[in-house]
Amino acid sequence: MRAESSATEPIGIAVDGQPPAAGTAGTGARAAGSPAAGHPDHDGTATAGPRAATAPRAGSRSGLLQAGLGVVTFSLTFPATAWGLEGFGPRALVAVRCVLAAVVAGGCLLALRVPLPARRHWPGLAVVAGGVVLGFPLLTTLALRTSTTAHAAVVVGLLPLATALLSALRVGARPSRTFWAAALAGAVAVAGFTVQQSGGGLSAADGYLFAALLVCAAGYTEGGRLARVMPGRHVIGWALVLSLPLAVPGAVVALAHEPAHLSVHSVAGLLWLAVGSHFLGMVVWYRGMAAVGIPRASQLQLAQPLLTLVWSVLLLGEHLTPAAPLTAVAVLVCIAVTQRARG
Repeated sequence: MRAESSATEPIGIAVDGQPPAAGTAGTGARAAGSPAAGHPDHDGTATAGPRAATAPRAGSRSGLLQAGLGVVTFSLTFPATAWGLEGFGPRALVAVRCVLAAVVAGGCLLALRVPLPARRHWPGLAVVAGGVVLGFPLLTTLALRTSTTAHAAVVVGLLPLATALLSALRVGARPSRTFWAAALAGAVAVAGFTVQQSGGGLSAADGYLFAALLVCAAGYTEGGRLARVMPGRHVIGWALVLSLPLAVPGAVVALAHEPAHLSVHSVAGLLWLAVGSHFLGMVVWYRGMAAVGIPRASQLQLAQPLLTLVWSVLLLGEHLTPAAPLTAVAVLVCIAVTQRARG
């Protein structure tokens, strides 16, 4: 977990299908500092030089493996939430998982002697904490009280598109018409799916899920901006630590009103959410992005909703309607088009 190896790890989706300038510049600086290195390509790997011919291939395989592990970790978040809800109330589950994740992240930051972020970065970290650490887990957990994980996975499959749209607004990018058409098509596909699944209208769970999309996309967008000036792992680490003043009293109050009933499933779900989804998954995801670049890593994330559908069947015994995998594939295609569309 070297800080210098992750300083160019923005979070989220590159709007025009290319990594942000800061990401390639940082990687290029490292390559230029090596006597045998050539110019970095769009994935941040050197493409010329005698010694650069074989090393990037090994690093690319390792990076793809780590990014893939991150995607698998994230795909288990909704099934783990369903397990956690077997023994915890929704608010207690979110608060306790945040406290545990923040303790783990804070311990790692302390062990590595990571300095405090500059004061100007704390407002951005607060947005990350509010969106990614607190808002998204709370809203999706409330939704999963009445929604299936398969349904939630399809709706939240729009997250990369929502992040791309907010990123375009945040940085003033001008994506192509193809990008906007694909984004609109994906949104229409998910809206049609939710209306059809909800019997002609939108349920309260759908409202929670769409709100979760917005707050998480805002957190990803701000995290991507911060990751241009500090290592991405530090962004999520400090965001977790920043959530402690709210998470600790929240856990105390929530547990008082929603007593826990511990079971194997509920404890396993809680631990996975805290240590796996909230922290370790982010670590391997960032390391993978650093090794192979954002465009290649992002392609792996397209499979996340489909993986969640598989886990919902295997771990929870849910029965999928034909509309769920078909809509997930349609959203996957739309996201793939936005990844390749150039403004």
